[in-house]
Amino acid sequence: MKNIKIDESLEKYISDNSYDLHPVQKEIIEYNNNLGEIKKMQISVTQAYFMQLMIKITNVKKILEIGTFTGYSALSMALAMDADGLITCLDKNKETSDTANNFFKKANVSNKIDLLIGSAVENLNILINQNKSFDLIFIDADKENYIKYYDLAYQLLSTNGLILIDNVLWKGEIINNNKNDKITNIIKDFNKYIKNDNRIDKTILPIGDGVTICRKL
Repeated sequence: MKNIKIDESLEKYISDNSYDLHPVQKEIIEYNNNLGEIKKMQISVTQAYFMQLMIKITNVKKILEIGTFTGYSALSMALAMDADGLITCLDKNKETSDTANNFFKKANVSNKIDLLIGSAVENLNILINQNKSFDLIFIDADKENYIKYYDLAYQLLSTNGLILIDNVLWKGEIINNNKNDKITNIIKDFNKYIKNDNRIDKTILPIGDGVTICRKL
């Protein structure tokens, strides 16, 4: 057992010794840090580094993101994509989506990002009806709909494509037998659902708040 706990100091060390963050990435982080409790909706810097490297290695061209918040994850992925890459973002919050779009413009990646505001379930069904397909799908939205998002996303995933799902370790609460609140139990049920899905290869990586990676067989 050689796992190590990544706290803020160690994450800063990782960032300081990886490639430099884009100025607008830094700006989003600073902006989110002033939002109070909801700043936790941003993925970790470590996750962003991981996703960017994965995109570069696999040469992903089409990405779908479910849950965009103020744009840190979408911006990070867009920066890693070639000029012909496209990210379709789904989010229901117009205020945070407008903020995200402003950051995308500032970083000159707006041409790579199409942000659709509204119900993610409705927009996923629209994309399915349009016969869209994606190489990588990132799910980081309301946990109550995780299974629904996953099942719809699977229909949009190209063969050998990847689905990444955030927050699957839920601050470690998923192994706390005394923790029986609604969201914790939803995450537990979701993890069991993924475990039993034979249509995919899957694994959980302990980065950020836990990321499940699924590959469509």
